[in-house]
Amino acid sequence: MNLLTLPWLELAIAVSMIGAVSISRVRDPERAYQWGLAFTGTSFVCTFFAWLQFYVGTPTEQVLRWSLQPYLFGRAYLMLDDLNAPLVPSIAVLHFLTALATSRAHMRRFSFAWSLAAESIRLATFSTKEPWLLIALLVISTLPPYIELSIRYRPRRVYVLHMALFVALLVIGWVAVELGGGPSKPAAWWATIPLLAAVLVRCGTVPAHCWVTDWFEHASLGIALLYVIPLSGVYLAVRLVLPISPSWVLRSIGLASLLTAVYAAAMATIQRDTRRFFAHLFLSHASLVLVGLELQTELSMTGSLCLWFSVILSLGGFGLALRALEARFGRLSLTEYHGLYEHSPSLAVCFLLTGLASVGFPATLGFISTELLVDSAVELNPFVGFCVVVAAALNGIAVVRAYFYLFTGARHVSTVSLQIGMRERIAVLTLATLILGGGLFPQPGVTTRQRAAEVILEDRARRFAGLPEAVDTTKLPVVATVPAH
Repeated sequence: MNLLTLPWLELAIAVSMIGAVSISRVRDPERAYQWGLAFTGTSFVCTFFAWLQFYVGTPTEQVLRWSLQPYLFGRAYLMLDDLNAPLVPSIAVLHFLTALATSRAHMRRFSFAWSLAAESIRLATFSTKEPWLLIALLVISTLPPYIELSIRYRPRRVYVLHMALFVALLVIGWVAVELGGGPSKPAAWWATIPLLAAVLVRCGTVPAHCWVTDWFEHASLGIALLYVIPLSGVYLAVRLVLPISPSWVLRSIGLASLLTAVYAAAMATIQRDTRRFFAHLFLSHASLVLVGLELQTELSMTGSLCLWFSVILSLGGFGLALRALEARFGRLSLTEYHGLYEHSPSLAVCFLLTGLASVGFPATLGFISTELLVDSAVELNPFVGFCVVVAAALNGIAVVRAYFYLFTGARHVSTVSLQIGMRERIAVLTLATLILGGGLFPQPGVTTRQRAAEVILEDRARRFAGLPEAVDTTKLPVVATVPAH
């Protein structure tokens, strides 16, 4: 059988779930690391073949593949489309590289079992667009972080309050949508308000942003990165809010996100702690992705989707570089110069490269994303474009400021080698290669994101015009027909 006909997406989720159960019984950290690396690597390979299946498979192979799909109640709930096809493997590779870059100092604090459990939930979340299944998975995804904080005996009140509010608003909002006639047509404003609030809470938009900084403060950095970097709140907005919400609701999300982008970027430039600096940097980028989505033009949507993919890779790599620093030097402050460049020049280069890529430095993946977003914003509203430029500039200043404080300005004395390890080097350099490759050859990625933007906008226009939902015939199972005599 052709490899492209196998259910790779389901296999990726199943491998993660099996790995989580298996590793939970392992007590030796070294063995847990080895098994965790094997399971996350296998899951990534499965998602890569699923991605290849979507873009390379012939129509015949796609039909055969979906005829083998295990259908539940007569339909498939997990599948790839133009939006999530590149997101699923990028999430899987982030999990794999995070596991690979786990140093010996972090092996006891990083739970591979809970990481794999969260990966299976996350892959399933980004593989579905069925509303209630998506809502259920988003609710379940809030549990592993709570368990992480409980295991580490860290404060949980801020996280629980915000996630409880998020879950309540999400369920109430979608129940209101169902009562108002379902998602096949535009929803009433009173039904979309709770969904709007749920998205803003999950994305950490001001004033509901304090849970993100608290999360980075108390969770292990690896788990913290894996929970927020994929931008589940943005996926929720695209799947449930964008297709059915009135334009003024989308503009409200865009305005709140724009204010958060500038505010968080400004806060990132004055932080004294590296984790809080990274948390505000992340908040600014997540808000910029939402700004592009809510402008509702093809160019802005394309730029936003490109930026979303760039955030996963660039901020993921930036966070892993920061994690490698913590493994050697502990929690670092940004109030004095540490002079760490001489001890680990490779880590300094990776830190600066991934940080600048996240703010749109030329020849990186973030450059074309930021350029598209700025052009579309300026064309639609010069004030919005100006705010986007200000946010990007402040983020750039924050990254360079952090680099100077951490790697220059002093001489750090140590009697042991503090060079970056081989596993960490492979992880960060892999992400750096993807970042530079996407920046030097952006056309394939931009083309796929443009196609996804067109599909999203066409779906919204169709719902508001009262037309039936389009059917993708390449994803239907094969039905045998008997010729008439």
